[in-house]
Amino acid sequence: MFHIRIKELRKEKKYTQQEVADKLGITRPAYTAYETGKRKPDFDTLKVLASLFEVSTDYLLGKIDKKITMT
Repeated sequence: MFHIRIKELRKEKKYTQQEVADKLGITRPAYTAYETGKRKPDFDTLKVLASLFEVSTDYLLGKIDKKITMT
C-alpha cells in the first residue's frame, strides 16, 4: 500500500522522482525502490514524506484510507 500511495501523491503534486529524492537527500534509484516496493523508508524519512505530501504517516502506511491534508 505504501508504495502505491507515495507514487499517487507524487503525481498529484507533479513532482518527478528526482525532485522527491532531492528533498529527501537520497538518490533517485533509492526513491524509486520505495515506489516499487523494494525498499521501505526509515521512520525519519517517512515523516519527511508525510510532510512533503501533506498527509499523515498513517495514510502513507495504509492504516487509514481517508486522506487528511496536513497543513
